[in-house]
Amino acid sequence: MANLDRPSGFTPVKHLNGSPWNGKANVYYIPSTDNTDTFIGDAVKLAGSADPTGMYPTVAQAAAGDETIVGVIIGFGLQPEVMGNPDNPNMKYRAASTAMYALVVDDPWTIFEIQEDSVGAALAVTEVGLNTNIVVGSGSTTTGKSGMELDSSDTASDTAGQLRILRAVNRPDNALGDHCKWEVLIVEHAYREQPTTVDI
Repeated sequence: MANLDRPSGFTPVKHLNGSPWNGKANVYYIPSTDNTDTFIGDAVKLAGSADPTGMYPTVAQAAAGDETIVGVIIGFGLQPEVMGNPDNPNMKYRAASTAMYALVVDDPWTIFEIQEDSVGAALAVTEVGLNTNIVVGSGSTTTGKSGMELDSSDTASDTAGQLRILRAVNRPDNALGDHCKWEVLIVEHAYREQPTTVDI
């Protein structure tokens, strides 16, 4: 059965040591000067400032090739203490030019699930262990889900690449081929030392 083409950005699944993801995350801030819609599952980078209190660093949606990914968004809120919007309880994403707090999974040893874009060709088993970048697609304002995917045509055996491809997701509805879902680790992470070699 063919894999469903259903990009949704990054989903935290577990830690590198094999333990389940424990739901932990930290609060960051996206200012109203940021004019990009932001979605659940988007990878974000540090943006060099903070909210008016100085307690919550600013972030912005990451792009392909950015070397300072800090984590992945899993929630939004008008206040840092509460992820949500009392005036809009059905809010699913952060609209452009809206000041909002974001809950970000920023542990550099978190493993995420992400779909490959399969542009050019699908990933082969020989590309497990290689690095690649993200592709920034359009998020859904209906579901609130990110449109980010893994770039299947940009793998490299050196340190280039934001993500390390670990393995195909072990699930009955997933198989090698177009739109396969993969477990990845963010290697170009703001909170870890950058690798100098890739052993494959």
